[in-house]
Amino acid sequence: MGFKRFLVGSVAFLSTVALAACSTGEKSASSDGDNVKVGVIQYAEHEALSSARKGFLEALDKAGYAEGKNLTVDYQNAQGDQANLQTMVEQLAGKNDVNFAIATPAAQALLSADSETPSVFTAVTDPVEAGLVDSLKAPGGSMTGSIDATDVAGQIEMLLKVVPNAKTFGIFHNSSEVNSEVQAKEAKKLLEEKGKKVVIKTVTSTNDVQQAVTSLAGQVEAIYLPTDNTVASTASTIGDILLKAKVPAMGSDEAVLEATLFTYGVDYHAIGVQAGELAVQILKGEKAADLAVKTPETAAVAVNEEMAKAVGIDPETIKELGK
Repeated sequence: MGFKRFLVGSVAFLSTVALAACSTGEKSASSDGDNVKVGVIQYAEHEALSSARKGFLEALDKAGYAEGKNLTVDYQNAQGDQANLQTMVEQLAGKNDVNFAIATPAAQALLSADSETPSVFTAVTDPVEAGLVDSLKAPGGSMTGSIDATDVAGQIEMLLKVVPNAKTFGIFHNSSEVNSEVQAKEAKKLLEEKGKKVVIKTVTSTNDVQQAVTSLAGQVEAIYLPTDNTVASTASTIGDILLKAKVPAMGSDEAVLEATLFTYGVDYHAIGVQAGELAVQILKGEKAADLAVKTPETAAVAVNEEMAKAVGIDPETIKELGK
């Protein structure tokens, strides 16, 4: 399904302030000039997570850690398979100066397999709820990172502006993903406070996506999609269904643009860079426990022209609302 992307506007987010916290059992980082070993575990193959990985490596390169010179990267991709994920994190455990986990399931599996090697995560919505850190300001263990926590209130406000006459809204996500569940609950609460009816459909695997989304599209006037690995992995399928049904959806990151009318969310490359900057601090001797988790600094609106035409909404209107 073809589409054009438009990026407009930016939204400032509050940044966290670092506070010191005690941590034990972390490995010593390699000194400057030594070869640094970094393990990377990516939960699934889709644009948002891959963009975060690229941003992470760019931050290392900017700090002087370059592959082929003084940096060795052991990159593993679980392709969304839990069995693969477990095997891969065990292969990384105890073998690197720093490990990097992309997405909540990857970070949880990595911490379970290795709680001593300092590690950085990204594309995690709520690391406290996921059991990765004690708090955003003081992680308190072997992990820190950058989050993709979305301004759900801002998203719902934007969605209601785009489809002001809609009365019934759908929410679709994978019920086994902590990050998705957090956003879905918040979105439901906010929509109901506005007097809207909410229908929620969830899945636990990609096999059930087509049936669930088809059913949801027949019951609602608009759909909210939280940041979700299953949604991102099946964006094309979701987009085909919603295009045929002419149901507008809003996604939480640009990786799912082909499934939606528009997206309003986090710049995954940027949070990958943030994670890389934290990894650099660790490699230079700081402890993960002492480094506050970083929050997104910018967000943008992207519009799917093909979907806009199908549902009869002017793309320019959405772009103006996003400014």
